[in-house]
Amino acid sequence: MSNNRRDFLKLAGLGLVGATVPQFSKAESPEQLFHLSKKSHDQLFNMSGYAAPKLNTVRVGIIGLGQRGPGAVDRLSKIEGVEIKALCDLIPERVDKMKAKLQGTKHQPEGYSGSVYAWKKLVDRNDLDLIYITTPWDWHTPMAVYAMEAGKHAAVEVPAAKTLGECWQLVETSERTKKHCMMLENCCYDFFELMTLSMKRDGFFGEIIHTEGAYIHDLLWLNFRKESEGGYQGMWRLKENFRNGNLYATHGLGPICQIMDINRGDQMDYLTSLSSADFQMADKARELAEKDNYFAPFAEKQFGGNMNTTIVKTKKGRSIMIQHDVTSPRPYSRLHTVSGTEGYAQKYPDPKVAKGHEWMKEEEMKALEEKYTPEIVTKVGELAKQIGGHGGMDFMMDWRLIDCLRNGLPLDQDVYDAALWSAVSPLSEWSVAHRSNSIDVPDFTGGSWKSNKPVEITLKGGGTTKVIV
Repeated sequence: MSNNRRDFLKLAGLGLVGATVPQFSKAESPEQLFHLSKKSHDQLFNMSGYAAPKLNTVRVGIIGLGQRGPGAVDRLSKIEGVEIKALCDLIPERVDKMKAKLQGTKHQPEGYSGSVYAWKKLVDRNDLDLIYITTPWDWHTPMAVYAMEAGKHAAVEVPAAKTLGECWQLVETSERTKKHCMMLENCCYDFFELMTLSMKRDGFFGEIIHTEGAYIHDLLWLNFRKESEGGYQGMWRLKENFRNGNLYATHGLGPICQIMDINRGDQMDYLTSLSSADFQMADKARELAEKDNYFAPFAEKQFGGNMNTTIVKTKKGRSIMIQHDVTSPRPYSRLHTVSGTEGYAQKYPDPKVAKGHEWMKEEEMKALEEKYTPEIVTKVGELAKQIGGHGGMDFMMDWRLIDCLRNGLPLDQDVYDAALWSAVSPLSEWSVAHRSNSIDVPDFTGGSWKSNKPVEITLKGGGTTKVIV
């Protein structure tokens, strides 16, 4: 088969034939997804550990000013060496509001709005280094790919992709353009998660045997909130729940993958996934539809299950459990459980650590915190708490991203992490639909996981970026 023919079939499989800009990847058939799960990859360039050329000033364009974008604008405006040059949202009033908030600062961005493709004009500017994407999930991969093709680094909210085709598209584009594609997984920068990563690096847990992560968050009320009442634009987040699987895996998955050196010494091998029935979503839709015809279309839909549990086996024989439940009336939890041959830790309901059959006492926990609090927390942790964003982890994530770009350091999260952590969702959907049969997890690194170095948690070579308060 000719190379041209191969390229055509590859693009056709991703829904990109005839496209002048990246288009939405259409939902993959079970057959397409199964085929892509077994895809092999000849790495064009290893983005793991890649240090892009230094940027003294990081010129940023931000797309999406709904639920997440305004917070990102505020946080980035407080970091030295950042210049916010452009803002974009479909709704003009949102752009105007954020421009007004930046008046009196050094940031005087140009606004883009009024069209679903207004963001392309922002990305096409020749005075931007980083495109920061906080839009609905369908747009994440098209915008990130377009940004990298235009010579910009991409920072994209979670999940970075919805289909395996999109995951592969992100990887191949980043390798070809040598532009970073970082998924903005803020939970990797929460305080206990960073401390347990530091503990793991020091051998506290011994050999890691098993980890657990989750997104257990009662959002039934928010998913059904109208846009006019502060809900998601076009009810897009509610519509995502028509899918049946682990739809939002990365918050629980990211930190434990870093602790397990996934993509950097170990790799996911296969997974299996099971969902409960839906005991709430459809009932809620019908209840609301009886009072308000706006919800009638949702009352006719079939929703995915309340609780999804996904189990992963790694190449080194370790196990991972990830859960997803955004409807049940139970306390918030991301689990964050680390079980090793010499120690154990869990974050919820209260951070605890054990070296045997009993939990460590309060004074022992304080000693652990003093010993294993990483440098990033010592440097900007208190300022991050003041500035905010999920208790400070959002700010530490943004500060670390900018500091790495300014100092020419590798990012803590690369495109392989973005692809792998995102891929768990469509893979879990396949498994749920096939009576929890197992499915292979693709190796997006092309085998380089065997030699890639673990995530660096010191500020070696960096830490020079100031916080402006």
